[in-house]
Amino acid sequence: MKMKLAVLDPSHPEQDFPPISSALSEPDGLLAVGGCLSKARLLNAYRLGIFPWNSPDEPILWWSPDPRLVLFPDKIVVSRSLAKTLRKQKFTITFDRVFADVINACAMPRKDELGTWITQGIYQAYYDLHQSGYAHSAETWLNGELVGGLYGIAMGRVFFGESMFFSKTDASKVAFVSLVEQLKHWGYKLVDCQVSTRHLINFGAEEIARVDFTNLLNQYCDEFPESSAWQSL
Repeated sequence: MKMKLAVLDPSHPEQDFPPISSALSEPDGLLAVGGCLSKARLLNAYRLGIFPWNSPDEPILWWSPDPRLVLFPDKIVVSRSLAKTLRKQKFTITFDRVFADVINACAMPRKDELGTWITQGIYQAYYDLHQSGYAHSAETWLNGELVGGLYGIAMGRVFFGESMFFSKTDASKVAFVSLVEQLKHWGYKLVDCQVSTRHLINFGAEEIARVDFTNLLNQYCDEFPESSAWQSL
């Protein structure tokens, strides 16, 4: 029997999501459609292990894939070549200095792609979350030029990665490793990588069952104020 997809009311950001166990298996993890990108809606989504992703010509689509790709910060793997690049210290790393520039760079079409999922609505929603202390960026600089970075959502001891970019070789990798090392220092326990990619698996990311991911969110998301560590930078 074909399951009916839940439709969210855009005028009710406090409306509950359907149980994540009702997400479709094909396409993997599609849970609901519609709604809005308000702060309340987005924070509730991440807390439950749900994230938005859709093309510009589609309504908002909400996902909770099974399995889930995660990185435990203590298990990060750094290749020999990347370790060599890090030792050279040719890049400068900052955090939360130019969040808007990072998300705009992430929104640029990639090679062989015609568009981007980071619409103006997505940009504004995550910029508002940044202003509220929930969304953060890591930036890589070379000779004063922004050449790589990433952004995501911090909630308790969990960082939910969203997107990254680079214009120089290894620039996004350096940003990612530097961010994970900083998260370890702050006591973060989990980095959500959403869906499986070889790039992230090479860093030590692993797939876990959705129910295990949810249990980890229940354990770590409420452990300390989201913005306290970032404000010390």
